[in-house]
Amino acid sequence: MNQSVYIVDAFTRRPYQGNPAAVCILEQPAEKTWMQSVATEMNLSDTAFLLPKESGVWDLRWFTPKVEVMLCGHATLASAHILWNELGVEHESLNFHSASGLLVATRQEERILLDFPIDQLSEISIDPILVEALGENPQAVFRGREDLLVVFNTANQVRALNPDQAELGKISCRGVIATAPGNESGIDFISRFFAPALGIPEDPVTGSAHCTLARYWGEQLDKNELQAYQASLRGGEIGIRLNGKRVTILGEAVTIMAGALYV
Repeated sequence: MNQSVYIVDAFTRRPYQGNPAAVCILEQPAEKTWMQSVATEMNLSDTAFLLPKESGVWDLRWFTPKVEVMLCGHATLASAHILWNELGVEHESLNFHSASGLLVATRQEERILLDFPIDQLSEISIDPILVEALGENPQAVFRGREDLLVVFNTANQVRALNPDQAELGKISCRGVIATAPGNESGIDFISRFFAPALGIPEDPVTGSAHCTLARYWGEQLDKNELQAYQASLRGGEIGIRLNGKRVTILGEAVTIMAGALYV
């Protein structure tokens, strides 16, 4: 039996930019160990597994090369892109049941809009181990549901980070989000995301991290609409709209590869 699989570059309109994700369309429920093996084989930041439930509704799970995760933005964006652009799904609204509850994707011209839960933040003391791992002193540190948000004064500090991945992996969190105000026209803030605990030294563009970033920068800048740039080597642009306890994450995607897994 052949299993359809696609590779999509998410949060970009240009091939070989943004964050690549694999999307696997299931015909029946799959074992977790098999899905983890496929994600390890794909060796991308995340592989999404879609199982159709009813018209316009899918179960959605995400795996890094190392573990299953609770929420992934770029692979959700990639999944919606494949359903609309490669599989011809006609629903204007796609409903995904996930470990983080119901996630909804809609379309706005070329962009895909993802409805995600916004994060909660609490400021914590700056751990010397974190400073040593990052090699730079931050302005402040906050803890979200799963990640640490590390705020720096300038975008150049964030761009120059070269963390000690082994030391960073010892810190108790899913990942570390480094952020600072934007220093380019039209960009409110920049960020980078490091997640060695997930088997991802640096994620190119991280949709789920912007659930945390949206909370912080929305309050700091007193804005409900923000434009973000994730400053990895590949780079990616993300639009944000705050909606109370939810956040809309906006992005584009392009299909890079289509094929089959021989199961």
